[in-house]
Amino acid sequence: MSLQIGDQAPDFTLPTDCNENVTLHNLRGKKVILYFYPKDNTPGCTKQACDFRDALPDFIMKDTIILGISKDSPTHHEKFKQKYLLPFPLLTDESGNVCEAYGVINKKSLFGRTFLGIQRSTFLIDENGIIRAIWRKVKVPGHVQQVLHETSQA
Repeated sequence: MSLQIGDQAPDFTLPTDCNENVTLHNLRGKKVILYFYPKDNTPGCTKQACDFRDALPDFIMKDTIILGISKDSPTHHEKFKQKYLLPFPLLTDESGNVCEAYGVINKKSLFGRTFLGIQRSTFLIDENGIIRAIWRKVKVPGHVQQVLHETSQA
């Protein structure tokens, strides 16, 4: 069963690009944007991260934290953050357990090869840990503005 709006967001503890841990329930009292993305340094993922970076002041005004999640290692995340001056944590889910809990692992196909990978998805979680919005199969252009608008409504 996949997550729905109104569900409690699955809790997790994951390492960051700085090799610190972030635990979702410790962020209660603030809105949280969890965005799942396939891989650091790919065109779509870079554009999405930079769009969130550029909109960060607007999210801060709405008392909202942004967290990016992929299966890349903390070292890989650290280089990605430095290269693009990303001011928010990138979390590492190397096991894929959090990705599975949020239902973002799906079959993908590339050059005739089928594999499991992260489907670009975003979740807006309110101050009480409740999912208030879900975007699946995200198209990068305009997405951050949609999230920002929805954050204003939550």
